[in-house]
Amino acid sequence: MCFVRKISSVGVIGAGTMGHGIAETVALAGYTVRLEDAYPEALDRAMRAIRVSLDRFVSSGRIDRSKADEAYARISYHGSLEEAVEGVELVVEAVPEDVELKRGLFAKLAKLTPKGVILGSNTSNIRITRIAAGTGREGDIVGIHFFNPPVIMKGVEVIRGEGTSDEVFEDAVSFVASLGKKPIRVLKDTPGFVVNRITAPEGLLFCLLLDRGVSHAEVDAYFKRQGLPMGPYELMDYVGVDVVAHSMEYYGDELSADYKKCSSLSAMVRQGRLGLKSGRGFYEWRENKAVIPQANPSSPVELMDILSLEVNEAVKLVEQGVADPEDIEEGVKLGLNRPFGPITAANNISQEELKTRLERLSLTFAVDVFKPAKTIVEGNLKQLLSSSHAQQVGKHTQGEQYVAVDRPSPKVARITLENTRNNLINAEVLDQLEEAVRSLWNNREVVVILVTGKGENFSAGAQLNQLFQSGMDFTEMSRRGQRVFRLLSEVPKLTVAEMKGYVLGGGFELSLACDMRLSTEEAQIGFPELTLGLLPGWGGTQRLSRLIGLSRATQLVLTSERISGRQAYEWGLVSKLITKERADDEAAAYAAELATRVAPVAAALAKRLLNKGSEIPMDNGLEWEATAMGLLYGTEDLREGISAFLQKRKAEFKGR
Repeated sequence: MCFVRKISSVGVIGAGTMGHGIAETVALAGYTVRLEDAYPEALDRAMRAIRVSLDRFVSSGRIDRSKADEAYARISYHGSLEEAVEGVELVVEAVPEDVELKRGLFAKLAKLTPKGVILGSNTSNIRITRIAAGTGREGDIVGIHFFNPPVIMKGVEVIRGEGTSDEVFEDAVSFVASLGKKPIRVLKDTPGFVVNRITAPEGLLFCLLLDRGVSHAEVDAYFKRQGLPMGPYELMDYVGVDVVAHSMEYYGDELSADYKKCSSLSAMVRQGRLGLKSGRGFYEWRENKAVIPQANPSSPVELMDILSLEVNEAVKLVEQGVADPEDIEEGVKLGLNRPFGPITAANNISQEELKTRLERLSLTFAVDVFKPAKTIVEGNLKQLLSSSHAQQVGKHTQGEQYVAVDRPSPKVARITLENTRNNLINAEVLDQLEEAVRSLWNNREVVVILVTGKGENFSAGAQLNQLFQSGMDFTEMSRRGQRVFRLLSEVPKLTVAEMKGYVLGGGFELSLACDMRLSTEEAQIGFPELTLGLLPGWGGTQRLSRLIGLSRATQLVLTSERISGRQAYEWGLVSKLITKERADDEAAAYAAELATRVAPVAAALAKRLLNKGSEIPMDNGLEWEATAMGLLYGTEDLREGISAFLQKRKAEFKGR
């Protein structure tokens, strides 16, 4: 990383959940960490929690024991600020979310550290400019907001205060990147920054619903039925009702008086009903789990209303120059652990629908915050999001790379899925997979394309929590996957799937689209779709029966049973078994040997005949076969093949 100043030692102030999580994250990246807390018992808890967390990483195979021990040894524990900041180049505070507490702390830090030491705040809402005011070190102070838990969550907001120097801001961005995190650049200071600012209006909406006597259990049941892991009120309990209430109060002071129109949350705080931390909020909590009564799923607002509020707030942030669309998209995805953000949602909702929903919400609840942003009113949303700095949002050129292409041998290209541990397939994966196949289409050097997944799994299937507004959208997603997978059966190369770990649903369908399949004996193969109320929609109902017959295909699809790689081999679905321990190497070796064995032009024509043969009458297929023979007659590869046979040597085909 390119730093203006050298950073090797970091002070972390506050050893609570966020503080010790930040300390562990920084230590794992190779920095020396000095963790401070005024309470010895907090330091003891932090020390134990860090050890438990590191041990968990070791047992899961994410890091080895030596790396865990080295990270643990890099952290020292201190009971005073003076000790904690001695000799450090950067400080991150993680004390409670109280404006005056943070202002007082930074006033002390400004005196205890020399000018040029970066002073970072992990505040989730409070403007950096407010925290830095009066310290005399405004240029050195920057927001570095981690999400909980810091050691897991990939996104970190880096916030430029009004006085933050360019060098400090860029160094903070580089520091975050050096941790293996994705820096979300917040270019203009605003309460809540990007992620919390975008979710603020929906928090207000759900609070206003409570004021109107809506059943929180019914609303939670409705939103969980939409595929969310928690309903909005269960989530408030988990985060802390007091945290949400204080945020509403702060936004009321800093953003709009509308945020003070809600009274229910403040009443719960006065009653001590804070959620998980107090054992009771909207629900009773036992062993860190909410006891949720049965309730009929019902809500006066829909999921699309919530998405509309998020899009509206994201548009305001772009209009105000707070952040670029790509940073907003990545911030919400990574900060809230979602498959898509508000920019993707904006591209999938018509401007008229957005405007109508927002106007209805504003009128119904008498809240100006819900009114559509200027860009939406004027009908210029697409232009705003397709401006020079927002082009290709959601594409891998600007965002995450989900599909990688490499060349394990001269005549083999390997396409690797890299989306989550299970290599799930979503719209971005399909886009990048299509681009990868098309980029290899006319590459004469490549004879075999090997398709695999990063790590232990091939692919556990589709990423189910994607945005679909209607049945027609769902239909088009099915067609999209079918079109992309069909490219593998039509590309003039041999395609080989390396099946390992989970090969389920859409991942199974991806393997079926390949010409050949290799598998480990232990691979778990199947179609779970019917247990989810779905069916295989990317070619599975059509390709599987052609490969193993109607009876066995019916068994797999209709029962949702899983079979092993060994059983798939015995059924003839898999061409060859490979070992679990050396799956990647053996698959690459198989592809390399195959690539040198067959004549590329002949292989491409034979593949086309085999795939089309089941779709046309035999007379037509035989005629195509004869025509293909004629095409091969004049090729250099045919002459080379016959010559090599007569000379008892291995042919060297050129694809000509």
